Amino acid sequence: MKKFLIPIAIVAVLGIYLYTKAVGSYNQFVQTEEQVNGQWAEVETQYQRRADLIPNLVNTVKGYAEFEQETLTGVVEARAKATSMTIDPTNLTPESLQQFQQAQDQLSGALSRLLVTVEKYPDLKANQNFLELQAQLEGTENRIAVARRNFNESVVSYNSNIRTFPNNIFAGWYGFETKGTFQASEGAENAPTVQF
Repeated sequence: MKKFLIPIAIVAVLGIYLYTKAVGSYNQFVQTEEQVNGQWAEVETQYQRRADLIPNLVNTVKGYAEFEQETLTGVVEARAKATSMTIDPTNLTPESLQQFQQAQDQLSGALSRLLVTVEKYPDLKANQNFLELQAQLEGTENRIAVARRNFNESVVSYNSNIRTFPNNIFAGWYGFETKGTFQASEGAENAPTVQF
């Protein structure tokens, strides 16, 4: 009779262990995924902040100088494209992040062209509204960089969690998949050339 109880006890203990490990893993996956979603929301908030500053910047420039219409149109179109690009936090694949990043990079390029073109207008560069908007835009770009870094860190933690053994088994059972991170923009490895 006792020999019969030992295997049952072992199976019961093993079953309880597997059950608690599975439940604990699931809860851990949910928590880390929610951290990723929270960091993604912060990234979107900072990009939205930048998008909200752009109309004021464009109107200040437009109202202050006879400006190159092509540059202003480029900024407005890039902003429209960037703000129309949204990603569902549950679908943060490398491909969707790359599309999002390309739209944001186009907007960054259009803003850079706008700020370079402003150099031709000394009165505009001295305008207090323009200087404040430029400072806010610079601060927002820094916030975007921090938000992207924090997002990448949370994704690395999440991906590591679901890819390590035995969590990878439970992640597969529960349908948790790896998420993509922001990558450096194309050409970012090349330092800009400065000529005097």
